[in-house]
Amino acid sequence: MKKIIKTDKAPAAVGPYSQAVRAGDMLFISGQLGIDPASGKLAEGIENQVERALENVKAIVEKAGGGMGSITKVTVLLKSMGDFKTMNTIYGRYFTEDQPARAAFEVAALPLGGLVEIEAVAFLG
Repeated sequence: MKKIIKTDKAPAAVGPYSQAVRAGDMLFISGQLGIDPASGKLAEGIENQVERALENVKAIVEKAGGGMGSITKVTVLLKSMGDFKTMNTIYGRYFTEDQPARAAFEVAALPLGGLVEIEAVAFLG
């Protein structure tokens, strides 16, 4: 079973992809930038972009019937690894126990000039 997940509490896709796809008990959440879904604009600064990206992930996983505790794997893409500590502090507020596996990478550029992009995989079984 494959089902497209979409919520207006997270920004619409900026390309030909879905916010998330549920395949059986697994949910694959596309990379989320720090875009405010109400304004469609990127939040200012790394702190606000990390917070907004995680709020977007949260809205999507909740739409699919899960929660942040359902997330099993996260990938964080950073424009600058110098922002790792800031990202890690904010990230820790969203995953307080039973933290998911995670990878973090510095990348040359992100869509729309973003400073961070966060994708996630969740188990909804």
